[in-house]
Amino acid sequence: MAVSTAGEAAGRASVLAVDAGNSKTDVAVIGADGSVLGTARGGGFQPPVVGIGTAVDALAATVAEAAAAAGLPERGLVGHVSACLANADLPVEERELAEAVQARGWGRTTEVRNDTFAILRAGLPTGAEPRGVAVVCGAGINCVGMLPDGRTARFPAIGRISGDWGGGSGLAEEALWFAARAEDGRGEPTELVRTLPGHFGLGSMYELIEALHLGHIPFVRRHELTPVLFATSAAGDAVARSVVDRLAEEVVVLASVALGRLGLLDEEVPVLLGGSVLAARHPQLDDGISELLAARAPKAVIGVVTAPPVLGAALLGLDRVGASAEAHARLGAHYA
Repeated sequence: MAVSTAGEAAGRASVLAVDAGNSKTDVAVIGADGSVLGTARGGGFQPPVVGIGTAVDALAATVAEAAAAAGLPERGLVGHVSACLANADLPVEERELAEAVQARGWGRTTEVRNDTFAILRAGLPTGAEPRGVAVVCGAGINCVGMLPDGRTARFPAIGRISGDWGGGSGLAEEALWFAARAEDGRGEPTELVRTLPGHFGLGSMYELIEALHLGHIPFVRRHELTPVLFATSAAGDAVARSVVDRLAEEVVVLASVALGRLGLLDEEVPVLLGGSVLAARHPQLDDGISELLAARAPKAVIGVVTAPPVLGAALLGLDRVGASAEAHARLGAHYA
């Protein structure tokens, strides 16, 4: 989508903002005054699956599209590249990805962060300092916190080996576990034995287990069971409700630990929720998070992030280059 003529864009590009998730990538070329000069959307970013080189190759195609929309060459495009990338879970991965991105010559400097930082920065009020905590629950779950002086709090967020529980994929597996045991008698009764296979037009958990095991239902479709879990919980099923309650506890544990690491437990500070699961605003989950967080961090202010994460990547870039408050406000207004 072109949002500026080539003449207007010439000499004004300051930041290349990248938000690359597992399923989609958004790129924006940002002017020094906070104007959006060009944007593009591409596919998911999965270096653990395809390798860093191939993943960055795919990212390059999206960057080229955004550069063309801004009327600018791809190399030497901007002064600074601000990239918030999925699967940049460890500092060593951020460094490796930053080197790969910097080698493309898109900007003079490059900073790569985990994509959860984009959610945090995007959710803060326009003009606010980068201070707060964000918890993201989509396919997986993660939490980061940051302070204006550059200090951060974060978790590896690699999966069970790093102590994680939750996320859409994890919730679906948990629901399947309870339903399988309920059907064969090892576990307590739950309506999940009906609602989970019913989602795929099947009559029993045995049929669903067989279909998943043999690949008749593709692995990627398991995430469809997460909304089924929430619907079953909302209908009053005790087992399903226990899973949702556990997710609320996990979100609050992540947030409160991050707040504690940054010395913010007793301060008025935003705790921002993002990702498809938390953005869906399930009443039981929302109420559970509010109640539990009030007990652990009574001054924390909960917010749900609806702004696109690429805004967060762009704001982090403007922070880095020392852009004016007016530039930050103009950028925020564009994505409002």
